[in-house]
Amino acid sequence: MKIKRIHILFALLVLAGCAFCFRAQLRQSVVAAIQILKGRKTVAGRVDEFGDAVRERLGPDFERIGIAYPPEKIILVGLKRENLLELWVSQNQEKPKLLKSYPILGASGILGPKLKEGDMQVPEGLYRVESLNPNSLYHLALRVNYPNEFDRAKGTLDGRENLGCDIMIHGKNCSIGCLAMGDEAAEELFVLAAETGIDNISVILSPVDFRTRELPSNMPEIPEWTAELYNSIRTELNKLKMPSHPPASRSAEKRKKEKGL
Repeated sequence: MKIKRIHILFALLVLAGCAFCFRAQLRQSVVAAIQILKGRKTVAGRVDEFGDAVRERLGPDFERIGIAYPPEKIILVGLKRENLLELWVSQNQEKPKLLKSYPILGASGILGPKLKEGDMQVPEGLYRVESLNPNSLYHLALRVNYPNEFDRAKGTLDGRENLGCDIMIHGKNCSIGCLAMGDEAAEELFVLAAETGIDNISVILSPVDFRTRELPSNMPEIPEWTAELYNSIRTELNKLKMPSHPPASRSAEKRKKEKGL
């Protein structure tokens, strides 16, 4: 009986080891199975489902900045220290204008770039939207192309192989290595991305807003090449001129009207 228990324990340890080694593949399989049970939806179907409400919500913001919906270009700026995601839009090759800022409701990790799978870090760098996921477990999702060419090059330089993947900007309010924006914000970003075209979207993920501050003095230890990365991020951020008075949210404007201000 004792020998049988030992065999069972050994088998469980082997299974646990296999699960750890192939955790990424297992996670993808579980996610795929859950999505099948939920039913497969398309990007077009999701736009049909949420499009009218999104256009109604964003219409006043586009009217305020004088840009037609949908815009020709989008820039998403994720600021880790500030817990904000800025939405910049442009058309006719004009300078981008700030349409809206969203609070980041859930993220993980600390300041500094993502280096490997499982470090729970939100990446830092210059990215693009690789695809849209209408069947996300977190409502709707925009997939960021991490690791990009820069990430892979620095991984090779450092001898790091497993850099991680599946970085999303999605709904709900919890996340590991991604940006959780809440369902309403995810709907707006998803529909806007679909109707603008993902090839016309760029993403800046920064540790801090370099337009207004520098890195904190208590930064964790980061690779030497991070200085090169941050210079690139700083250059792109400086192209986005902040308004002297950021636009108030619609909810703030509504409260002012209710108070008779």
